[in-house]
Amino acid sequence: MSIVFSAFVAVFVGFAASVAVILSAAQALGATADQTVSWVAALAIGTGLPSIWLSWRYRMPMICAWSTPGAALIAAASGFNLASAVGAFLLAAALMMLTAAFRPLGRLIERIPMPIASAMLAGVIFRFVVAVFDEMRLSPLLVLPLLAIFLVARLLNPFLGVIAALIAGIAISFLGGLAHWPAGELVLTRLEFVTPHFDIAAMLGIGIPLYLVTMAAQNLPGFAVLRAAGYNPPTAPALFATGLVSLLTAPFGAHMSNMAAISASICTGSDTHPDPAQRWKAGVIYGFAYLAIAGCTGLLIALLLALPKAFIVAVAGLGLAGSFTGALGQAMSSDKERFAAAIAFAVAASSLSLFGIGSAFWSLVAGLAVLTLDAVAGRLRARS
Repeated sequence: MSIVFSAFVAVFVGFAASVAVILSAAQALGATADQTVSWVAALAIGTGLPSIWLSWRYRMPMICAWSTPGAALIAAASGFNLASAVGAFLLAAALMMLTAAFRPLGRLIERIPMPIASAMLAGVIFRFVVAVFDEMRLSPLLVLPLLAIFLVARLLNPFLGVIAALIAGIAISFLGGLAHWPAGELVLTRLEFVTPHFDIAAMLGIGIPLYLVTMAAQNLPGFAVLRAAGYNPPTAPALFATGLVSLLTAPFGAHMSNMAAISASICTGSDTHPDPAQRWKAGVIYGFAYLAIAGCTGLLIALLLALPKAFIVAVAGLGLAGSFTGALGQAMSSDKERFAAAIAFAVAASSLSLFGIGSAFWSLVAGLAVLTLDAVAGRLRARS
């Protein structure tokens, strides 16, 4: 029973803490209600299937998830529609598969300084965290209690903060008459094909940053969690499997599947099972639970869309607060790279758009450029 309980807790934490960010991303791209349902259903399939296969095949709890930082990056982008975004998703998935098949590409990505990549991620997430307090000004009776509940609950357990805020927000919204069911027919679930449009600006502004953020903020920590639990995860097969499922689900709106970190930590410890050789079963149960979510996504999305905008914004921002803290800490951790990381953070947090390409891409360019200039100046000073 501990295996089953751990799997269900991991599913609840992963879904509840990040689905609001997916809704924000869908709204930013102008997705219809049916396309939003398709997006989340495809993500659930892309999470469940590789979790089942990898856990069963390698007999370890290889927990997969969707890229929450990637969804935040998409939601912060502007000027793109869903078709262009799907083209970018396909590029990110192809790059993930190439990373698995072509080791030099993986080494090239690993050479990007972590403070720069983290600064880009922190800058993108910053907007969502700040938006919590912007919404508090407009809807204080809803957002202020959510913030208080979040801050108190996280003292008991880091996983409880967002979940407690989510449950409390649903209760406050319905009891206070703030929630309104969307008009029209409710569907159990739906997959809707979106013909991709391969737009260069979207590929550079969404596709490449999505790939980099997913690698740095999701896959690498996910493998680290498994290693910390005493496992030796097969990195290339895992990257290929998640890249392949991302490629297959992208035309239905799903942006990226990857290895999980937070959800995986729930299923890899001794609380799941005293015998590490038995914990792989949690990954299989976890995967089937996500397939069940895929089967009733329409009802879950209808519930969330019935809630006020302030609720979605607040839960998304609070759900990303932990990621923001970790990314900002990594960005500022190195004295040598701190200034370049600060520039990268400022660019990513801005609304900069050049040649139709958003701030996430230019954040990497700016950070690496400043870092290169600092290195050249250092060499010149050393010679003189």
